[in-house]
Amino acid sequence: MRVGDVMQLKGPSFEIGQLVKHRRYGYRGVVAGFDPECRAEQAWYQNNRTQPKRDQPWYHVLVHGGEHATYAAQDSLEPYQGGEQVLHPLVRTLFESFSQGRYQARTGAHFPGLW
Repeated sequence: MRVGDVMQLKGPSFEIGQLVKHRRYGYRGVVAGFDPECRAEQAWYQNNRTQPKRDQPWYHVLVHGGEHATYAAQDSLEPYQGGEQVLHPLVRTLFESFSQGRYQARTGAHFPGLW
């Protein structure tokens, strides 16, 4: 950022429990948590294949058909309209129900902080 540049922090576009799809890599999943800006260490960020802007919301996404979660920038995601449930071992731990294409978070459940 240069002197005179204005940093605009966007609010989150996605909610916990919302289904999303990665724009570049095509995987789909469910939002399990988010940070108002990237909280990953600089080394992780530099090793990332792409470097989306850090000053936007970043989401923890449980990936359908996997056992892992990704950390994706807001501008890398889009709403997933397919409506199918996500197959992931943490879904039952973090969410209590699925209805009309979204998950309802389980009271008191929190996605483990990675950063």
